[in-house]
Amino acid sequence: MRHFLNINSLSNSDVIRLVEHSIKLKQKNSNEKSDKTVVNLFFENSTRTYSSFQMAENKLGFQQIIIDPQHSSMSKGESLSDTLKTLKAIGIDVAIVRHTTNSWYENIISENDPEKIPQLVNAGDGSGQHPSQSLLDLVTIYEEFSHFDGLKVRIIGDLSHSRVARSNAEILNKLGVEVSFSGPENWQPKDFKQFGQFVDIDYELDKQDVVMFLRVQHERITQTEHQYFSSRQYHGKYGLTLSRYKKLKDNAIVMHPAPVNRDVEIANELVESSKSRIFEQMRNGVFARMAILKFVLEE
Repeated sequence: MRHFLNINSLSNSDVIRLVEHSIKLKQKNSNEKSDKTVVNLFFENSTRTYSSFQMAENKLGFQQIIIDPQHSSMSKGESLSDTLKTLKAIGIDVAIVRHTTNSWYENIISENDPEKIPQLVNAGDGSGQHPSQSLLDLVTIYEEFSHFDGLKVRIIGDLSHSRVARSNAEILNKLGVEVSFSGPENWQPKDFKQFGQFVDIDYELDKQDVVMFLRVQHERITQTEHQYFSSRQYHGKYGLTLSRYKKLKDNAIVMHPAPVNRDVEIANELVESSKSRIFEQMRNGVFARMAILKFVLEE
């Protein structure tokens, strides 16, 4: 039984294999046939991740069972564990779950016979991990540079509330990337120091290969932080302004997991600039998620 829950639990060789498989699927860009059945359980709103998994499933020829958690037995008090066992019993092969709770999968896996639950894919857990986003980010970087070791990547913004930042910081560090972080001091998790340095956003900006901006997660920050938040001030201190963009190396790329708060994290005119790979990331998400689904179903 193979799940895909935390990209950092995989070996480097498995990660590279997934990256290269994603790129091959992108180059092939064809539809497949399958007898597998999948369900998407999203307890948080999503556009990119949800639709990207759906497109990946369509391209693989999976049968989709549609369930809205808000209108399921879970709204009557059924546990996620029992819901997943029910879905396995009726023939679901893979369950893709996005949940508000960090590490929602740990108890489910430890307390259940692996034959009685579907193969699980983590589509995001609270402020913990976002492994499929990490994989598509790795695909985007690898497509550009053909390697990871020795690259310089700066992750900028709302680090504290971002599962993308946490997943990426750890996996990039494992793959030999020189990771650094910038953002408001009160949004700098202390445990990130094991993955890279906290620096001023403008420090050696011209030496970075990748600058990755993060969305300000207003739904997760405190009421006080929200009350005193100024889009203009934030953009000036921590955003990609035109002057900062001009400092980037010619071959540097700009990334963002999206949705983008234009003129907050990134100036509006730079979201689709020549160095931006934001919409390419979204495209890569389909093929990365195809690779993930094939990975968990490997015999």
